[in-house]
Amino acid sequence: MKLHHLLPLIVGLAAGAGSLNAWDYDGHRAVNELALASLPKDFPAFVHAPANAERIAFLAGEPDRWRNVPDLPIKHFNGLDHYIDLEDMAAAGVKPADMSDLRQVFAQQVATARQLHPDKFAPIDPNRNSDHTAELVGFLPWAITEYYGKLRAEFSYLKAFEDAGTPVEIENAKANIVYVMGVMGHYVGDGAQPLHTTKHHHGWVGDNPHGYTTWMGFHAWIDGGFSGKVGLTPTTLFPHVTPVAPLSLAPRADGRDPVFDAVMDYLVAQHALLEPLYALEKAGKLKVEPGAHNAEGRAFIEGQWLKAGEMLGAIWLTAWRSSPPDTYLRAQLLKRQAAAVPAVAKP
Repeated sequence: MKLHHLLPLIVGLAAGAGSLNAWDYDGHRAVNELALASLPKDFPAFVHAPANAERIAFLAGEPDRWRNVPDLPIKHFNGLDHYIDLEDMAAAGVKPADMSDLRQVFAQQVATARQLHPDKFAPIDPNRNSDHTAELVGFLPWAITEYYGKLRAEFSYLKAFEDAGTPVEIENAKANIVYVMGVMGHYVGDGAQPLHTTKHHHGWVGDNPHGYTTWMGFHAWIDGGFSGKVGLTPTTLFPHVTPVAPLSLAPRADGRDPVFDAVMDYLVAQHALLEPLYALEKAGKLKVEPGAHNAEGRAFIEGQWLKAGEMLGAIWLTAWRSSPPDTYLRAQLLKRQAAAVPAVAKP
């Protein structure tokens, strides 16, 4: 989903229809809040402290804020993490089950697919590729999986600091966990927006036998225009949240990371809702003028927020429960403690 060359046009077409990223800030914030509500009672209580819960919610918008600077390295790196155009790889014969769980290996898979099947990919226009991302198809599942690994590491070293660290170190470790929980929520939220899994991200492109909208502002309307106009909030969804269970970490025969598998399954399931979403628009179920029958549209958006919150909560829970003690750090901390104990003089 190459947003960079579409932004000026979309802004003109969809002014007032919300942001251009998956879910506006309010939607991303709602996903993180629903994920917090999904955590079981034994999850570390510090994340629910008011200041930490607010920070986790606030950080849901962080990766979109990174988009607002002109620096090419961050635009190139950050933009790719928000989407994956699944059709491009499928057309080249690479199914989700065949995609490497390693980011750079997958990038090579994309390059190879382009070399072998150049006719399956849209030509790259250098005048519309200023951030050099058109050669790729997005890294959303890798971004989510990598943040899971970071969070797992942080829970590991928190245990070491709680055992032999100082109060300041413990609080810093907790702050790092809050930060990663909040930021990774953005990408899980992106995954629940079907337009972040497809080449049809700003209106239907190419063959269009069902006559779906080609309006380039459609993405912005789904991100926040519709929900903002009808006043969707997570408040009415909290009663529908139930405690999540951890993801399965059973090893795969091919050695691919099981969390990456779960993330890919999640994205493929949201991609399956792409045509139903376009069909809702075609049927007028996403309108907000007086007399509009948009209950199905409201239910669709609310359902996607709930799915994202549940998936995010499950990833957080899995990272915490599966995190091993950081034995190396603990040993270093114990050495520090021993060195700080004054030697007892012999009589």
